[in-house]
Amino acid sequence: MDLPLDTSADAHRAQIEAYRRMGGSGRAAVVFRLNDLARAAAIAGIQARHPDYDDERRRLAYARLVLGDDLTRKVWPQHDLVEP
Repeated sequence: MDLPLDTSADAHRAQIEAYRRMGGSGRAAVVFRLNDLARAAAIAGIQARHPDYDDERRRLAYARLVLGDDLTRKVWPQHDLVEP
């Protein structure tokens, strides 16, 4: 495993040990929490760029960002693509 550029070797070892002690369910919880944080950050960025968007337009913009144009069009064919 490569050492992250922003982490010392000691800190990296401590992090790996902490993940090992968490077990599978603990690591899965971390992944879900990080995913939630990334989603919230992306939506906050969309809101900052497009303060006029309502909740639906923010969701559509996020979907386009994550899923791409083709899949977004297939899932929501009744909507135009929204700028993320």
